[in-house]
Amino acid sequence: MQAHTGDHLVVEGAKVGLARRDGEILETHGPDGAPPFLVRWTDSGAEALVYPGPDAHIQPAEEHPAR
Repeated sequence: MQAHTGDHLVVEGAKVGLARRDGEILETHGPDGAPPFLVRWTDSGAEALVYPGPDAHIQPAEEHPAR
């Protein structure tokens, strides 16, 4: 998984009842845009260093709807 600053990390709810999470990627810390990513979550504004799991995907900045 590779990303660029400004892309969004989308994590689908892994269990029934868990909401989808979305966050803007502020920094990439791996080689060539690989994880971990510093993400600012849109639902809380909190920032976290994230190693995405199999339930996550990258949405390029130009494809992310403006909020």
